Amino acid sequence: MSQLTSDIQQNYALFIQQSQDTQQVWALQFDDEWVVCDSAEQPGREVMPIWSAQEDAQRHCVDEWADYRAAPIALEEFMEEWVNDLAEDQVLMGINWNADLDGIEVEPLTLARDLADEEI
Repeated sequence: MSQLTSDIQQNYALFIQQSQDTQQVWALQFDDEWVVCDSAEQPGREVMPIWSAQEDAQRHCVDEWADYRAAPIALEEFMEEWVNDLAEDQVLMGINWNADLDGIEVEPLTLARDLADEEI
């Protein structure tokens, strides 16, 4: 059962805790493609949604994302390889979007700092 709520700050904190505990994050993948969509908060920018739990990511594999599947990314790989590339491409991170696709959109480097800290 999902632990995500309508409180997007709480969902962000949950993401940090769970990702540190499991040492992985989850994104939606189809072949070599990953879900990236238009930002709701910053027009002209894209956002890549990621989750801290497989079941929360998998819940979004419907409608236009029906061909996608929840795919794990090791936290170490995410921090070392993904963060800088996403920052260079100016792609935001959509964190633990709930069933209504509500969630925080943050800069990849901000997320990396929060993941590296013991507390947020």
